[in-house]
Amino acid sequence: MTSSREIRIVNDLEEISRIQEFIEELGNDLNLSSETIMNINLALEEAVVNVIMYAYPEGEHHEILLKVTVSPQQLIFLLTDRGQSFDPTQVPDTDIKLPIEERGIGGLGIFLIRSIMNEVSYMRLKEENRLIMKKDL
Repeated sequence: MTSSREIRIVNDLEEISRIQEFIEELGNDLNLSSETIMNINLALEEAVVNVIMYAYPEGEHHEILLKVTVSPQQLIFLLTDRGQSFDPTQVPDTDIKLPIEERGIGGLGIFLIRSIMNEVSYMRLKEENRLIMKKDL
C-alpha cells in the first residue's frame, strides 16, 4: 500500500528543525532504524539548506514543499521549489580522497545526498525545481 505526506516550509534556516521533526515522525511510524532516520535527515537537510541558501534572492520569502511517498519497498522524497534553476545531478562528484585544502568549495552536500539515497533525479517543470530522492527500505 502506498501513502504520502507532505510538509511546507519557507526558505528560512530556522525551518530545518520542522523538516527533522517531520522525518523523525515518519521514521518512527514506519519503524525505521535510528541510523536510517538520521541518514535520511542528513540528506534532506543538505538538499533543503541548498534551496534556502541559493535558490532565492536574499530577503525574499518563498515556499518549499517536501512530499514523501511511502511504499513497502521505498521512500520517495520530492522537494519542490520555485527558485532559480539548479540541477544537482549535473554536479560532478567531489573527490573525497583529495586533501581538504585542495578540494573545491561545495559539492560535499550533494555527495552526501548521493551516498545516502539510492537514486537522485532532477527536473525543471513549470518554473519549478523538482528534486526526487529515492531511499530503498
